[in-house]
Amino acid sequence: MKANASLWWPLGLILALALARWPGFLPDDWQNFSPVYALAFCAGVYLRGPLAWVVPLGTLFVTDVLLNVFYYHTAFPVHPYMLVTYAFYAGLIWFGRLHSAQSSWLRLLCGGLLGALAFYFITNSWSWMHDPGYPKTLAGWIQALTTGLPGFPPTWTFFRNTLMSGGLFTGLFVGAMKLSEAPEPEPEEEPEAAPEPEPEHPPA
Repeated sequence: MKANASLWWPLGLILALALARWPGFLPDDWQNFSPVYALAFCAGVYLRGPLAWVVPLGTLFVTDVLLNVFYYHTAFPVHPYMLVTYAFYAGLIWFGRLHSAQSSWLRLLCGGLLGALAFYFITNSWSWMHDPGYPKTLAGWIQALTTGLPGFPPTWTFFRNTLMSGGLFTGLFVGAMKLSEAPEPEPEEEPEAAPEPEPEHPPA
């Protein structure tokens, strides 16, 4: 990774995560249409060492605290459910670390899609297991994955938005990184000038 890419990539990641999580940044009917899934996956792919964990999870924690204090005005800015959410995002980062920055664009795109879908199924299954509104049956689990609870948007729209955003933002981020890492064309070497013939000396 070039020096400028290694500098700007974590900073851009922090900014995109913070903006995407702020209420009203995206329309209400675009719930779950977020770059967060793709960013968590790509952080595992491109960031090395502790940065792969600290940058996305640290940004999530800071934005959660700020939202709870200044937007939701909750008495306790840190809630236990946040740890569950972070565990899911940590799984996306770990999945990204199974890939390499040298992997093809298509493979990384598929990895981002798979990670986003896994996040959707895991989080909705978690809701099914812990929300008393869902019957703890196969039909209740399917309801949690499709229609959801009455009075709320159907969860199949979350599935659609998760799939679209996971593919779109992973493709954009990976494409941008591939372009930034493309080798610059080497300048063509000028042909060497032919040596000038030595002047002939007349015989003495």
